[in-house]
Amino acid sequence: MLHTPHPPTPRLRSRSRRRLRAAALLASAVSVCLVGASAPPTPLGVGDRLFPQLGNPGYDVAAYDLSFTYSGSNSEPLKAVTTIEARTTAGLDRINLDFAHGKVDSVEVDGEPAGFATEGEDLVVTPEDALDEGDWTRITVRHSSDPVYPEDRQGGWVRTADGLAMANQADVAHLVFPCNDHPSDKARFTFHITAPDELTAVANGLPTRVDRTGGSTTWTYRSPHPMATELAQVSIGRSTVLHRAGPHGLPIRDVVPTEHRAALEPWLDKTPGQITWMEQKVGRYPFETYGLLMADATTGFELETQTLTLFERELFTEPAYPKWYVESIMVHELAHSWFGNSVSPATWSDLWLNEGHATWYEALYAEETADKPMAARMKAAYGASDRWRTAGGPPAAPKPPKNGSKTGIFRANVYDGAALVLYALRQEIGRPAFERVERAWVARNQDGTATTADFVRLASETSGRDLGGFFQAWLYGEKTPPMPGHPDWKQNPVEKAAGKQPAKASQKAHGE
Repeated sequence: MLHTPHPPTPRLRSRSRRRLRAAALLASAVSVCLVGASAPPTPLGVGDRLFPQLGNPGYDVAAYDLSFTYSGSNSEPLKAVTTIEARTTAGLDRINLDFAHGKVDSVEVDGEPAGFATEGEDLVVTPEDALDEGDWTRITVRHSSDPVYPEDRQGGWVRTADGLAMANQADVAHLVFPCNDHPSDKARFTFHITAPDELTAVANGLPTRVDRTGGSTTWTYRSPHPMATELAQVSIGRSTVLHRAGPHGLPIRDVVPTEHRAALEPWLDKTPGQITWMEQKVGRYPFETYGLLMADATTGFELETQTLTLFERELFTEPAYPKWYVESIMVHELAHSWFGNSVSPATWSDLWLNEGHATWYEALYAEETADKPMAARMKAAYGASDRWRTAGGPPAAPKPPKNGSKTGIFRANVYDGAALVLYALRQEIGRPAFERVERAWVARNQDGTATTADFVRLASETSGRDLGGFFQAWLYGEKTPPMPGHPDWKQNPVEKAAGKQPAKASQKAHGE
């Protein structure tokens, strides 16, 4: 288990020093008879091409400490406290957090009451004293976290048959808790979940303590690895937690509805072997634990929440889904542990690196274990690729989501369309060089973020040739380039039914 050192204890700033400085500045201002008025609070963003208002500049979050108190009803707001430890990257007289759909009761900065206002989907915090660049600061927000959403703003909490789970991808973690809601600002997480004794609470990472008091239990979980806000997971329900050993002693824990335990066990028993298979392809599993969260809810998607992947229970109990298909989807989500979770996208335009790789290993697993040829799937994808590019943009430049459909970036162009780019790369540089690229990518960028340009650079470096032109055409072209080694592959004006995947295939309604 990797133990990442905790950040320094936030240094409480000297009020007397700041007030002396403020007095000097005020005297200077009065001497020229000019006093500036404070600008009104405004929502900010980090300028992501697809989500311009997501995230906030001026600070880097080191850790979140989240406390949720659940009443037993998933139609009532949870009481919550969010504590953020951050280091400023610029001088700030205000701190913008992403937060919407909850009521804020109070905010403190370094233990002192702070002003706050809601602007757009930002919570704008005004500390008593401005922050200097390089300051460590602790922000504490006492708020509600509402699991009931309007029809036009879904996401965040998922209401299950017996409680709650989370699905925050791509941009809705801030409907659950105040945060810097962009994958470029990863942080460590600690969770404290208080619920009635008859329920079980589980979250990302490993349990550190359980406290039982007066009919309720508080469960604490912590992960030492940094995590994007979109990957946070909390499950509360009538669940059974199952434990088994993975490769090299990796603890695997699965969370299942108690009444469906027997039916789900045969599927869960496949996870250790799937982890071994992935490790043979790209290297050692990058986190402290892994497991599946089987939610009794119909979502239309599965989601790679870090160390505890969210699945619909019915994916495993609905007989219409072929066994090989369900197993390949399990591997798709597992592959995200390396591609998307450990190595996270620096911007949402880099999403193809997540979904393309997960789809690639999903298809490769089906080829190696179920005799489903990769080439056949890629040929079908090639035939549809131009239409996908027209509808959703090229893989590395997806079209912005339409208003009211922010998860609309999860289109075929970043799933099979992006896996097609990886197939073309393997065709272009050969299997040995391609496999070296894959291993180097996850090793070099573990626990960090990376861009499309980083991948292009690594592939060129590893193959010993400039692949800039190759990737420019495959990742950004309006039309799909010729497939290396397959000059006979053509675009199909109408997609053939035989080339389609089952309804819950890689292009899912929400995201993976």
